[in-house]
Amino acid sequence: MIPSDLRFHKEHEWVRLDGTQATVGISDFAQDALGDIVFVDLPKVGTSVKTGQQIGEVESTKTTSTIYTPVSGTVRQINADLKDHPEVVNSDPYGKGWLAVIELTDSGEVNQLMTAAQYDAFLASQKKG
Repeated sequence: MIPSDLRFHKEHEWVRLDGTQATVGISDFAQDALGDIVFVDLPKVGTSVKTGQQIGEVESTKTTSTIYTPVSGTVRQINADLKDHPEVVNSDPYGKGWLAVIELTDSGEVNQLMTAAQYDAFLASQKKG
């Protein structure tokens, strides 16, 4: 089930907006495709980021995948728990498996991202293609 309060990037990252801060993570689809996650590389707090920019990597037993930021701003917080427990991204991708909190420079950017329903349709179209 895709949480309806999230917005999604085509690279399978999600955003949960709270005022001018956006919590970012990877979707359930992405974590499932990656398999067992064994390492997460996250940006440093204070880093300025732009939409679509690489901000880290997720390494699994199968592959390494780039994390892209779906929004522009400044990294205010990272999920330090993932250093010792990267598997939380697999077990709770929309909750405790969040990656970073970004202070937005333009909250309007979130409106450019897919809604949960649009993301669901996007996933369905990917499976067909």
